[in-house]
Amino acid sequence: MAAGTGEHQEQLQDALQPEDFAYHEDEFILEGVAWPGTAPSRFDGALLGAWQERMARGLFRYHLAELPTRVLPGAMRLLVQLNTQRSTERRRPQAVRSLTQPFDSQQFNFTQIRPGEVLLRLRRRPAAESDLAAADHALVVINVSPLERGHVLLLPEPTLRLPQILTPELLRVGLEAVLLSAQPGFRVGFNSLGASASVNHLHLHGFYLAHPLLVETAPAEPLCPTRGLSLLLEAPAPALLFYTAGAGLEALARDACRAAARLLALGLAYNVFVTRGAPPEGSVGPGPGAGLRLLLWARRPHFEVEESAAFNVALCELAGFLPVATAAAFEELSEAEVLRAIRRPLLPEPEMRRLAADLALLLED
Repeated sequence: MAAGTGEHQEQLQDALQPEDFAYHEDEFILEGVAWPGTAPSRFDGALLGAWQERMARGLFRYHLAELPTRVLPGAMRLLVQLNTQRSTERRRPQAVRSLTQPFDSQQFNFTQIRPGEVLLRLRRRPAAESDLAAADHALVVINVSPLERGHVLLLPEPTLRLPQILTPELLRVGLEAVLLSAQPGFRVGFNSLGASASVNHLHLHGFYLAHPLLVETAPAEPLCPTRGLSLLLEAPAPALLFYTAGAGLEALARDACRAAARLLALGLAYNVFVTRGAPPEGSVGPGPGAGLRLLLWARRPHFEVEESAAFNVALCELAGFLPVATAAAFEELSEAEVLRAIRRPLLPEPEMRRLAADLALLLED
């Protein structure tokens, strides 16, 4: 009976075909997005509809119910969420020893995902009929151990076997996905090797989190205004901040990846977080802002998995969102304790300022 049930499940998930989701820049939502959220866009409907169907069919490692969530007392408005199943059911992170470790086909990788795990094939339509270049595309795939509702991975073609080093092409797709969503809580991010990446196969994370974060509106110091680069210090974890009002996504992706490549050359790991947000001068209003904020954290690489830690320090935690594994951590963590943990791998402020000045010069060339 068990074997038959398993075969039936395989047939069901194999029968699920991903939607070919072609979009054009005129679908980017540049105005009117506000908390607590507006009507779903075509992109939101396609992603969440397919995601919920896969959840109903049992393709995830666990059923994700509504998660207990609280905001810690303090100026940083840190968001803590209890997700015990992710810590016990997720695949163990791969062993990583280098920031530029080559792709290893013997380790788990995304060529091994089941067909039913692919939700969408994102394809950007050419800007003009005369444009003969192939449209950029990416796969939207479920994260089988989800952090939150709609937690997906954005992948280039898996058979390319690209290691986990961010590319402008994939980052641009991530930027565009945020603008295709009408929900202020849809965010995209990246963990490099040595910065809590668990799979050495190129991917971005995307997820819906129905709570505002301080990093969306906190003011930043200008560094290179012509390239939209600032230094964000008034945040849970100080970061380099790239901003655009919605145009120039290709240039933004290229600049952020040039900066990330410089970090790797310096022996530093990095995390990236993309969200709707206010201009660098900040905002006192409740809305997320009309533009995009891309946060880039430089950090000392760390390759050991800390099994006993209350939480990992990856893109979510640095942005002020902390999924935790135990009820004790959920109830007892303080802002001071969290800030010490998430800032520990980051560069001290004087070193960060020197790095920021170096990156500003790099981007001005």
